[in-house]
Amino acid sequence: MAYLTGFHAIEERIKSGAACGPLLLAKAGPRARELVALATDNKIRVDRAGSFDLDRLAPDHRGIALQVEDSYNSGVDVNLEEFLAALGERRDVLVLILDEITDPHNYGAILRSCDQFSVDLVISRNRRSAKNAEIISKTSAGAVSWVPQAETANLVRAADDLKEAGFWIYGADMGGEPVYKKDLRGRAALVLGSEGTGISRLLRECCDGMVGIPSGGRIDSLNVSVAAGVLLYESQRQRLH
Repeated sequence: MAYLTGFHAIEERIKSGAACGPLLLAKAGPRARELVALATDNKIRVDRAGSFDLDRLAPDHRGIALQVEDSYNSGVDVNLEEFLAALGERRDVLVLILDEITDPHNYGAILRSCDQFSVDLVISRNRRSAKNAEIISKTSAGAVSWVPQAETANLVRAADDLKEAGFWIYGADMGGEPVYKKDLRGRAALVLGSEGTGISRLLRECCDGMVGIPSGGRIDSLNVSVAAGVLLYESQRQRLH
């Protein structure tokens, strides 16, 4: 069993309908009382717990913790093949491919941007531990409970499947064409690589082009989660205008 402790993470997990419970309560502050009411409305058991017991079960708690079976995979898990088959004639679809984003703080922050900017699917390769899952859930402010995610053993094959379904694949690279000059409407997939090594060679070769974020700073790159937010904002801006 794992435990969610962030207020936003607990709230969004309950709202998503994926919570199992019980909700453990050690200290009933105003925010905790709101979560207790939400849990009660959703028929989730609320148990009183001593601070010592909660310290042992969920060291990062703020007086409250939600027991879940798996704090990462209880989000919106999607099979890529089924996702593509269900698109039908839908034209505007945005997918994000994450190539070796291993820092759970970055991963969670990216999911938060995905929720805000209407990403239809996030594809990644990495399995994450329950410890990382707690960080992801907190950093995403609960967005992990809403953003559809697919895991695959082969990102290159996933990119090829997207291409066969009519997607254009664009890799993120500081030396790429300014993103505002690239048409990101229609069926598009953005690829983000790790900060250390960038996009892997084979996946880069799958890309139809590279897009970058013009900048005037003295360091050579943006944090990958910040870059994701900028690129996703530009994609949504184009789609809404």
